[in-house]
Amino acid sequence: MPVAMGYMPLGMVFGFLFVQAGATAWLAVLASIVVYAGAAQYMMIPMIAAGLPVSSIALATLIINLRHMFYGLSLLGKFPQSKLPRWYMVFALTDETYSVLTTLPTGTPARQLLGIAALNHIWWVLGTAIGAIIGAQAQLPLSGLDFVLAALFAVLAVEQWRIKTSPLPLWTALVSYALAYAVAPAHALVIAIALSIAAGMFCRPRADRRGA
Repeated sequence: MPVAMGYMPLGMVFGFLFVQAGATAWLAVLASIVVYAGAAQYMMIPMIAAGLPVSSIALATLIINLRHMFYGLSLLGKFPQSKLPRWYMVFALTDETYSVLTTLPTGTPARQLLGIAALNHIWWVLGTAIGAIIGAQAQLPLSGLDFVLAALFAVLAVEQWRIKTSPLPLWTALVSYALAYAVAPAHALVIAIALSIAAGMFCRPRADRRGA
């Protein structure tokens, strides 16, 4: 439900802006079904409005979504073994879905993981359809909806924090961003991510070191 509360309005904003940029409503829905990448879909809007070729949009989408390849590796052992469900899980693994799946207890059936991924996909597509229909018929202000994504990630961060036995991941993120912002505010996020990755490589929990 936290993902639904974020995906529905965010999908609506995408569908609305997509139609306002000059595209058709059905194309907005198709993009959410086939592309299903929030940041990349928002990036598509000005590129489509500028008349850029599909190849440029596809390349930009690939670059933005490369992060999925890295954190998706940690879930490969939990994915369904059947080819079609497994490939769908790979396709539907968004940031929010990954956060929810990693909070589930060990041994959760693959069928349940698949259901969560599909349900989140439905929320996004449904929101897009509503926004596209509204965008094709009315002019509405969108002020305030830009905070939805921040609120959604705040909820997901709290859920991750609740299941962790060590506060190290949370403090690593906070300290990394504080240091990065002090050094280079314009590039704080990229630097913070790099610092967090470095900390994850060298500061493994004591139990993990014993097991290794």
